[in-house]
Amino acid sequence: MLRYALLTVSFVVVTGVTSVWAAGPEPIPLWPEKVPGATGEDEPDRPSVRIHQPAKGKANGAAVVICPGGGYGIIAMDHEGSQVANWFTSQGVTALVLRYRLGPKYRHPLPLNDAQRAIRYARANAEKLGISAHRIGVMGFSAGGHLASTAATHFDAGQADAADPVDRVSCRPDFVILGYPVISLTAEFAHKGSARNLLGETPDQQLLDNLSNEKQVTKDTPPAFLFHTGDDTGVPAENSLAFFSALRKVKVPAELHIYQQGPHGVGLAPGDPALHTWKERLFDWLRQNRFLAEGETEAVQGKITLNGQPLKWGQLTLISRDSKYKPVGFAMIHNGNYSIAKDHGILPGEYTVVVVNQGDITHQQTLDDVQQVLHEKGGVVVKVVPGDKNIFALDLKN
Repeated sequence: MLRYALLTVSFVVVTGVTSVWAAGPEPIPLWPEKVPGATGEDEPDRPSVRIHQPAKGKANGAAVVICPGGGYGIIAMDHEGSQVANWFTSQGVTALVLRYRLGPKYRHPLPLNDAQRAIRYARANAEKLGISAHRIGVMGFSAGGHLASTAATHFDAGQADAADPVDRVSCRPDFVILGYPVISLTAEFAHKGSARNLLGETPDQQLLDNLSNEKQVTKDTPPAFLFHTGDDTGVPAENSLAFFSALRKVKVPAELHIYQQGPHGVGLAPGDPALHTWKERLFDWLRQNRFLAEGETEAVQGKITLNGQPLKWGQLTLISRDSKYKPVGFAMIHNGNYSIAKDHGILPGEYTVVVVNQGDITHQQTLDDVQQVLHEKGGVVVKVVPGDKNIFALDLKN
């Protein structure tokens, strides 16, 4: 006798990450008239951006051009495009999702031309879009990550005398974000399908080298954030490792997260309790590198005592009271002294001070006691002033 078990499956809709591409913003052609290199007039022949903007009054002035993946043969418009754009707008960032031209119909350099044009478009229209012309990044997933890393390593300052005002501005992104990117077209871990769609069956070796972007990093390459997974067999993590290593060699600021588990093409990974945190790490990186707020940073220094005695060993954190987009100040405390250099400094304004005691000072004080004392007093507040020495001496009581 056969027995059947009834399996009930509950579906949970994760809000904020689902979207219908057709219902999103209308596409804006990057070239309203004749498209350079186009051989047709249909949508795939006419590169465009769909502009997702934060709610009124929520924008912080940053913007990012998003290049969805798809092996240069298709475009993953939803989970690597509009869904990611919706997350950015929730963080005050304007997002332009790029539909670029694809192989085998369109080969290099046309996809790169489309990405460069999108960056120029955002910069040339910064005032209209309500964004800062010097806080425009590019992001890409998989083959879109190759396109984004190509835009980050192949750029120019624009043509000052161009008839088209968009062509007069730089196409250099101010930062680059790469999700499980294709980077190399020559290494053993190269993604052959992307190379074939982009360059054809028998590409020139010099061109392969030129578009293996780990070989094209210079000191002028913009700061980068990368994430990947160790389980990715489609585009191995060695791609991100190679790009990160190249950035390190020329001292370009960069941050890399490789999660142990997760397949290729996860997008926001809303169902994975670990992998979905990549976007929170990205927010931290954007904030700490001052891409989410305007202003010149200030150095901060001072002395921390506890009951009149120098705090032997601890940590000091300065958290903005007026904006979550301002970088957080952090310093180690040693024998009561702390210092935050200008290049890692904070923006002017009021900050809540949090001190963590990591040393044995009174044989009674513990880490929790120090935090509780500050909390009960409502926190210690300091004001960072532009151009000032910003020296803060604080005596804490238990």
